[in-house]
This record gives sequence, C-alpha cells and structure tokens, in this order.
Amino acid sequence: MAKKNACKKCKLLFEESTCPVCKSDSTSTSWQGRIYVNDVNSSIIAEKIGIKVKGEYAIKVR
Repeated sequence: MAKKNACKKCKLLFEESTCPVCKSDSTSTSWQGRIYVNDVNSSIIAEKIGIKVKGEYAIKVR
C-alpha cells in the first residue's frame, strides 16, 4: 500500500498527485495523526478546524 499524500493547505489525505479539494499541488508524505470527518455539518471538531468536506485529514503536515 502506497503512503498517502497530505495537502499542505487543507491537510486532506489522498493518493493522487494534486489535492481533490483545494486543487493544490503542494503535498507531503511526511504527516502525523488522522482525523476522520463523516458529517461536517454536525461535527464540532470540523467547525473548529475549518473542515468543509467529508474525508480523512492529517493532524500535522511537514
């Protein structure tokens, strides 16, 4: 299994070369921690962090 990329802007984890959410090509394979957001409308954590799209996010991206 290939290591997932993390977007340096929005911290979304994905396997493509560019971020599907913010279309940034600034990515990193050096990240730590995961947050899974299933329902962005009722998630307090998603609101605090500013997540607007369902998905898997890194906590820290280098």
